[in-house]
Amino acid sequence: MPLKYQLLASALREQILRGDCPPGSMLPTEQQLCRSFDVSRQTVRAALDCLSREGLIQRRQGSGSRVLDPQNAPAQPQRTIAIITTNITEYIFPSVLREMEAVLSANNCATMLYATSNQVGQERRILLDLLGQKKIDGILVEGTKTALPNPNLDLYRKLIARKVPLVFFHGVYRDLENCISVTDDNYRGGRQLVAYLAAKGHTHIAGLFKNDDMQGHQRYAGFVDALRDLGLPIEDNHIGWYSTENRGLVGSPAVGWDSIFLPMLKGCTAVVCYNDQVAYPLMDLLLTKHIAVPEQMAVVSFDNSYFSNFSSRRITSLSHGEHNVGRIAAETLMRIFEGKEVQSQQVPWDLVEKESS
Repeated sequence: MPLKYQLLASALREQILRGDCPPGSMLPTEQQLCRSFDVSRQTVRAALDCLSREGLIQRRQGSGSRVLDPQNAPAQPQRTIAIITTNITEYIFPSVLREMEAVLSANNCATMLYATSNQVGQERRILLDLLGQKKIDGILVEGTKTALPNPNLDLYRKLIARKVPLVFFHGVYRDLENCISVTDDNYRGGRQLVAYLAAKGHTHIAGLFKNDDMQGHQRYAGFVDALRDLGLPIEDNHIGWYSTENRGLVGSPAVGWDSIFLPMLKGCTAVVCYNDQVAYPLMDLLLTKHIAVPEQMAVVSFDNSYFSNFSSRRITSLSHGEHNVGRIAAETLMRIFEGKEVQSQQVPWDLVEKESS
Protein backbone atom coordinates (compact mmCIF):
# COMPACT_ATOMS: atom_id res chain seq x y z
CA MET A 1 0.00 0.00 0.00
CA PRO A 2 1.38 3.48 -0.83
CA LEU A 3 2.68 5.54 2.06
CA LYS A 4 0.71 8.39 3.62
CA TYR A 5 2.62 11.14 1.89
CA GLN A 6 1.97 9.53 -1.51
CA LEU A 7 -1.76 9.35 -0.79
CA LEU A 8 -1.81 12.99 0.32
CA ALA A 9 0.15 14.07 -2.76
CA SER A 10 -2.33 12.18 -4.94
CA ALA A 11 -5.30 13.90 -3.29
CA LEU A 12 -3.79 17.38 -3.66
CA ARG A 13 -2.69 16.64 -7.23
CA GLU A 14 -6.25 15.66 -8.13
CA GLN A 15 -7.60 18.90 -6.64
CA ILE A 16 -5.12 20.98 -8.66
CA LEU A 17 -5.76 19.16 -11.95
CA ARG A 18 -9.53 19.33 -11.40
CA GLY A 19 -9.33 23.09 -10.96
CA ASP A 20 -10.40 23.20 -7.32
CA CYS A 21 -7.13 25.04 -6.62
CA PRO A 22 -6.70 27.45 -9.59
CA PRO A 23 -3.28 28.73 -10.71
CA GLY A 24 -2.07 31.54 -8.48
CA SER A 25 -4.03 30.41 -5.45
CA MET A 26 -2.40 29.24 -2.23
CA LEU A 27 -2.69 25.73 -0.89
CA PRO A 28 -3.77 25.42 2.75
CA THR A 29 -0.94 25.85 5.23
CA GLU A 30 1.02 22.85 6.46
CA GLN A 31 -0.82 23.07 9.78
CA GLN A 32 -4.21 23.14 8.04
CA LEU A 33 -3.27 20.14 5.88
CA CYS A 34 -2.17 18.26 8.99
CA ARG A 35 -5.59 18.80 10.56
CA SER A 36 -7.62 18.17 7.40
CA PHE A 37 -5.91 14.88 6.52
CA ASP A 38 -4.95 13.81 10.05
CA VAL A 39 -1.27 13.39 9.17
CA SER A 40 2.04 14.62 10.56
CA ARG A 41 3.89 17.70 9.35
CA GLN A 42 6.62 15.41 8.02
CA THR A 43 4.02 13.66 5.83
CA VAL A 44 2.69 17.00 4.58
CA ARG A 45 6.14 18.27 3.67
CA ALA A 46 7.01 15.07 1.81
CA ALA A 47 3.77 15.35 -0.20
CA LEU A 48 4.42 19.01 -1.02
CA ASP A 49 7.94 18.15 -2.13
CA CYS A 50 6.46 15.68 -4.62
CA LEU A 51 4.11 18.30 -6.08
CA SER A 52 6.95 20.82 -6.25
CA ARG A 53 9.14 18.41 -8.21
CA GLU A 54 6.23 17.83 -10.60
CA GLY A 55 5.95 21.57 -11.25
CA LEU A 56 2.43 21.82 -9.82
CA ILE A 57 3.27 24.14 -6.92
CA GLN A 58 5.95 26.64 -5.95
CA ARG A 59 7.11 26.50 -2.35
CA ARG A 60 8.70 29.45 -0.60
CA GLN A 61 9.94 29.56 2.97
CA GLY A 62 7.47 31.52 5.07
CA SER A 63 5.12 32.18 2.13
CA GLY A 64 3.37 28.83 1.70
CA SER A 65 2.71 26.87 -1.49
CA ARG A 66 1.40 28.66 -4.57
CA VAL A 67 -0.41 26.65 -7.25
CA LEU A 68 1.14 26.81 -10.73
CA ASP A 69 -0.59 26.32 -14.06
CA PRO A 70 -0.75 22.55 -14.68
CA GLN A 71 -0.47 23.18 -18.42
CA ASN A 72 3.02 24.54 -17.88
CA ALA A 73 4.09 21.59 -15.73
CA PRO A 74 6.55 19.08 -17.18
CA ALA A 75 5.16 16.02 -18.91
CA GLN A 76 3.66 13.42 -16.62
CA PRO A 77 6.12 10.76 -15.51
CA GLN A 78 6.93 8.22 -18.19
CA ARG A 79 7.72 5.46 -15.72
CA THR A 80 6.64 4.36 -12.26
CA ILE A 81 9.39 2.96 -10.04
CA ALA A 82 8.83 1.16 -6.74
CA ILE A 83 11.46 1.53 -4.04
CA ILE A 84 11.45 -1.18 -1.37
CA THR A 85 13.76 -0.54 1.57
CA THR A 86 14.02 -1.93 5.07
CA ASN A 87 13.63 1.52 6.61
CA ILE A 88 12.77 5.03 5.52
CA THR A 89 13.29 7.61 8.22
CA GLU A 90 16.23 6.32 10.28
CA TYR A 91 20.00 6.12 10.08
CA ILE A 92 21.54 6.23 6.56
CA PHE A 93 18.28 5.58 4.70
CA PRO A 94 17.08 9.18 4.15
CA SER A 95 20.28 10.08 2.24
CA VAL A 96 20.05 6.88 0.18
CA LEU A 97 16.42 7.61 -0.72
CA ARG A 98 17.08 11.28 -1.52
CA GLU A 99 19.75 10.29 -4.02
CA MET A 100 17.49 7.69 -5.59
CA GLU A 101 14.57 10.08 -5.94
CA ALA A 102 16.82 12.79 -7.38
CA VAL A 103 17.95 10.45 -10.17
CA LEU A 104 14.43 9.18 -10.82
CA SER A 105 12.91 12.66 -10.85
CA ALA A 106 15.56 13.88 -13.29
CA ASN A 107 14.57 10.99 -15.57
CA ASN A 108 10.84 11.78 -15.43
CA CYS A 109 9.94 8.86 -13.14
CA ALA A 110 7.35 8.71 -10.39
CA THR A 111 8.18 6.75 -7.25
CA MET A 112 6.24 4.51 -4.91
CA LEU A 113 8.02 4.03 -1.58
CA TYR A 114 7.66 0.98 0.66
CA ALA A 115 9.37 -0.18 3.87
CA THR A 116 9.64 -3.78 5.07
CA SER A 117 11.09 -3.07 8.55
CA ASN A 118 13.33 -6.04 7.66
CA GLN A 119 10.35 -8.39 8.07
CA VAL A 120 9.72 -11.06 5.42
CA GLY A 121 5.96 -11.00 6.11
CA GLN A 122 5.79 -7.31 5.33
CA GLU A 123 7.98 -7.83 2.29
CA ARG A 124 5.51 -10.43 0.97
CA ARG A 125 2.56 -8.06 1.42
CA ILE A 126 4.41 -5.36 -0.50
CA LEU A 127 5.32 -7.71 -3.37
CA LEU A 128 1.74 -8.95 -3.65
CA ASP A 129 0.58 -5.34 -3.82
CA LEU A 130 3.08 -4.60 -6.59
CA LEU A 131 2.02 -7.68 -8.54
CA GLY A 132 -1.52 -6.29 -8.41
CA GLN A 133 -0.46 -2.91 -9.80
CA LYS A 134 -1.28 -2.21 -13.44
CA LYS A 135 1.92 -0.34 -14.18
CA ILE A 136 5.22 -0.88 -12.41
CA ASP A 137 8.16 -0.24 -14.73
CA GLY A 138 11.01 -1.12 -12.38
CA ILE A 139 11.90 -1.84 -8.78
CA LEU A 140 14.80 -0.76 -6.59
CA VAL A 141 14.86 -3.15 -3.66
CA GLU A 142 16.86 -3.68 -0.52
CA GLY A 143 16.65 -7.34 0.39
CA THR A 144 15.09 -8.38 3.70
CA LYS A 145 17.11 -10.61 6.07
CA THR A 146 19.35 -11.53 3.17
CA ALA A 147 21.52 -13.92 5.19
CA LEU A 148 18.52 -16.24 5.70
CA PRO A 149 16.44 -18.33 3.29
CA ASN A 150 13.72 -16.08 1.88
CA PRO A 151 10.13 -17.31 1.35
CA ASN A 152 9.31 -14.54 -1.14
CA LEU A 153 11.55 -15.51 -4.04
CA ASP A 154 8.50 -16.93 -5.82
CA LEU A 155 7.04 -13.41 -6.02
CA TYR A 156 10.31 -11.89 -7.21
CA ARG A 157 10.41 -14.53 -9.95
CA LYS A 158 6.88 -13.57 -11.01
CA LEU A 159 8.00 -9.96 -11.36
CA ILE A 160 11.03 -11.06 -13.36
CA ALA A 161 8.77 -13.18 -15.60
CA ARG A 162 6.76 -10.02 -16.30
CA LYS A 163 9.99 -8.38 -17.49
CA VAL A 164 10.03 -5.90 -14.59
CA PRO A 165 13.68 -4.85 -14.09
CA LEU A 166 14.98 -5.30 -10.53
CA VAL A 167 18.07 -3.64 -9.07
CA PHE A 168 19.00 -4.66 -5.53
CA PHE A 169 20.94 -2.39 -3.20
CA HIS A 170 22.74 -3.09 0.10
CA GLY A 171 21.53 -6.70 0.19
CA VAL A 172 20.65 -9.26 -2.49
CA TYR A 173 19.35 -12.85 -2.40
CA ARG A 174 21.93 -15.46 -3.40
CA ASP A 175 19.22 -17.89 -4.57
CA LEU A 176 17.62 -15.39 -6.96
CA GLU A 177 19.17 -15.97 -10.36
CA ASN A 178 20.93 -13.32 -12.46
CA CYS A 179 20.13 -10.34 -10.24
CA ILE A 180 21.80 -6.97 -10.66
CA SER A 181 22.91 -5.44 -7.37
CA VAL A 182 24.78 -2.44 -6.00
CA THR A 183 26.30 -3.25 -2.63
CA ASP A 184 29.07 -2.00 -0.38
CA ASP A 185 32.32 -3.96 -0.46
CA ASN A 186 31.68 -5.27 3.03
CA TYR A 187 34.27 -8.04 2.94
CA ARG A 188 37.05 -5.59 2.13
CA GLY A 189 35.64 -3.22 4.72
CA GLY A 190 36.04 -5.85 7.44
CA ARG A 191 39.61 -6.49 6.33
CA GLN A 192 40.32 -2.77 6.15
CA LEU A 193 39.31 -2.09 9.74
CA VAL A 194 41.33 -4.99 11.14
CA ALA A 195 44.39 -3.95 9.15
CA TYR A 196 44.00 -0.39 10.42
CA LEU A 197 43.82 -1.53 14.06
CA ALA A 198 46.72 -3.96 13.64
CA ALA A 199 48.86 -1.17 12.22
CA LYS A 200 48.20 0.73 15.46
CA GLY A 201 49.55 -2.19 17.48
CA HIS A 202 46.34 -3.97 18.47
CA THR A 203 46.73 -7.75 18.58
CA HIS A 204 43.51 -8.81 20.33
CA ILE A 205 40.50 -7.47 18.43
CA ALA A 206 36.83 -8.20 19.19
CA GLY A 207 33.93 -7.97 16.74
CA LEU A 208 30.18 -7.35 16.94
CA PHE A 209 28.06 -8.24 13.90
CA LYS A 210 24.46 -8.61 12.70
CA ASN A 211 23.55 -12.18 11.80
CA ASP A 212 20.42 -12.00 9.61
CA ASP A 213 21.67 -9.65 6.88
CA MET A 214 24.38 -10.56 4.38
CA GLN A 215 26.25 -7.34 5.23
CA GLY A 216 26.97 -8.72 8.70
CA HIS A 217 28.26 -12.02 7.33
CA GLN A 218 30.47 -10.31 4.77
CA ARG A 219 31.92 -7.88 7.31
CA TYR A 220 32.58 -10.79 9.65
CA ALA A 221 34.25 -12.78 6.85
CA GLY A 222 36.62 -9.93 6.09
CA PHE A 223 37.25 -9.45 9.81
CA VAL A 224 38.24 -13.06 10.56
CA ASP A 225 40.20 -13.50 7.32
CA ALA A 226 42.26 -10.43 8.16
CA LEU A 227 42.94 -11.74 11.67
CA ARG A 228 44.08 -15.07 10.20
CA ASP A 229 46.28 -13.52 7.53
CA LEU A 230 47.92 -11.19 10.05
CA GLY A 231 48.58 -14.07 12.46
CA LEU A 232 46.27 -12.61 15.12
CA PRO A 233 44.14 -14.82 17.37
CA ILE A 234 40.57 -15.68 16.37
CA GLU A 235 38.53 -16.35 19.51
CA ASP A 236 34.80 -17.07 19.30
CA ASN A 237 34.21 -15.64 22.77
CA HIS A 238 35.43 -12.27 21.48
CA ILE A 239 32.81 -12.17 18.71
CA GLY A 240 29.19 -11.16 19.35
CA TRP A 241 26.08 -11.44 17.18
CA TYR A 242 22.62 -9.84 17.18
CA SER A 243 19.56 -9.93 14.92
CA THR A 244 16.77 -7.61 13.81
CA GLU A 245 14.52 -8.95 16.56
CA ASN A 246 16.97 -8.42 19.43
CA ARG A 247 18.60 -5.23 18.18
CA GLY A 248 17.17 -3.49 21.26
CA LEU A 249 20.01 -5.12 23.15
CA VAL A 250 22.52 -3.10 21.16
CA GLY A 251 20.40 0.01 20.98
CA SER A 252 20.22 0.63 24.71
CA PRO A 253 23.18 0.09 27.03
CA ALA A 254 20.77 -0.27 29.95
CA VAL A 255 19.46 -3.56 28.58
CA GLY A 256 21.75 -6.53 28.21
CA TRP A 257 25.09 -4.91 27.53
CA ASP A 258 26.76 -5.73 30.83
CA SER A 259 25.84 -9.40 30.79
CA ILE A 260 25.95 -10.12 27.05
CA PHE A 261 28.32 -7.92 25.10
CA LEU A 262 30.73 -6.37 27.59
CA PRO A 263 32.32 -9.74 28.58
CA MET A 264 33.36 -10.38 24.97
CA LEU A 265 35.71 -7.40 25.17
CA LYS A 266 37.69 -8.84 28.08
CA GLY A 267 41.32 -9.27 27.09
CA CYS A 268 40.89 -7.16 23.93
CA THR A 269 42.12 -3.65 23.21
CA ALA A 270 39.94 -2.91 20.17
CA VAL A 271 36.54 -3.79 18.70
CA VAL A 272 35.08 -3.70 15.20
CA CYS A 273 31.34 -2.87 15.22
CA TYR A 274 28.78 -3.77 12.55
CA ASN A 275 27.73 -0.13 12.22
CA ASP A 276 27.56 3.19 14.03
CA GLN A 277 24.19 2.33 15.59
CA VAL A 278 26.03 -0.38 17.53
CA ALA A 279 29.25 1.54 18.12
CA TYR A 280 27.57 4.61 19.64
CA PRO A 281 25.87 2.89 22.63
CA LEU A 282 28.95 0.72 23.12
CA MET A 283 31.06 3.86 23.36
CA ASP A 284 28.72 5.26 25.99
CA LEU A 285 28.91 2.05 27.98
CA LEU A 286 32.70 2.01 27.91
CA LEU A 287 32.86 5.57 29.13
CA THR A 288 30.35 4.94 31.94
CA LYS A 289 32.50 1.96 33.03
CA HIS A 290 35.55 4.27 33.05
CA ILE A 291 37.20 2.35 30.22
CA ALA A 292 39.27 4.96 28.41
CA VAL A 293 38.70 5.26 24.65
CA PRO A 294 40.94 4.77 22.76
CA GLU A 295 43.68 4.25 25.36
CA GLN A 296 42.16 1.06 26.80
CA MET A 297 39.68 0.18 24.06
CA ALA A 298 39.66 1.41 20.46
CA VAL A 299 36.28 1.39 18.68
CA VAL A 300 35.82 1.39 14.90
CA SER A 301 32.72 0.97 12.79
CA PHE A 302 30.92 1.20 9.44
CA ASP A 303 28.84 3.94 7.74
CA ASN A 304 30.28 7.20 9.17
CA SER A 305 26.73 8.29 9.98
CA TYR A 306 25.62 11.05 12.34
CA PHE A 307 25.77 8.45 15.16
CA SER A 308 29.55 8.40 14.79
CA ASN A 309 29.72 12.02 15.98
CA PHE A 310 27.36 11.78 18.98
CA SER A 311 29.82 10.46 21.56
CA SER A 312 32.40 12.60 23.35
CA ARG A 313 34.97 10.54 21.43
CA ARG A 314 33.88 10.65 17.81
CA ILE A 315 33.99 7.20 16.23
CA THR A 316 36.43 6.16 13.53
CA SER A 317 34.21 4.74 10.80
CA LEU A 318 34.22 3.61 7.19
CA SER A 319 32.43 6.12 4.98
CA HIS A 320 30.52 5.72 1.75
CA GLY A 321 32.28 8.90 0.64
CA GLU A 322 30.93 10.12 -2.68
CA HIS A 323 29.79 6.60 -3.59
CA ASN A 324 26.09 6.73 -2.67
CA VAL A 325 24.63 3.28 -3.21
CA GLY A 326 21.15 4.73 -3.75
CA ARG A 327 22.26 6.99 -6.57
CA ILE A 328 24.31 4.25 -8.26
CA ALA A 329 21.40 1.78 -8.03
CA ALA A 330 18.97 4.28 -9.58
CA GLU A 331 21.43 5.15 -12.35
CA THR A 332 21.87 1.43 -13.04
CA LEU A 333 18.11 1.03 -13.44
CA MET A 334 18.04 3.96 -15.88
CA ARG A 335 20.74 2.29 -17.96
CA ILE A 336 18.63 -0.88 -18.09
CA PHE A 337 15.76 1.19 -19.52
CA GLU A 338 18.15 2.60 -22.11
CA GLY A 339 19.04 -0.92 -23.20
CA LYS A 340 22.62 -0.65 -22.00
CA GLU A 341 24.56 -3.54 -20.53
CA VAL A 342 24.87 -3.36 -16.74
CA GLN A 343 26.75 -5.33 -14.13
CA SER A 344 26.56 -5.72 -10.39
CA GLN A 345 28.84 -3.38 -8.48
CA GLN A 346 30.60 -3.35 -5.13
CA VAL A 347 31.21 0.13 -3.78
CA PRO A 348 34.47 0.83 -1.89
CA TRP A 349 34.75 2.32 1.60
CA ASP A 350 36.80 5.32 2.73
CA LEU A 351 38.22 5.32 6.25
CA VAL A 352 37.47 8.42 8.33
CA GLU A 353 39.76 8.46 11.35
CA LYS A 354 38.46 10.14 14.50
CA GLU A 355 39.11 10.13 18.26
CA SER A 356 37.88 6.60 19.11
CA SER A 357 40.97 4.87 17.72
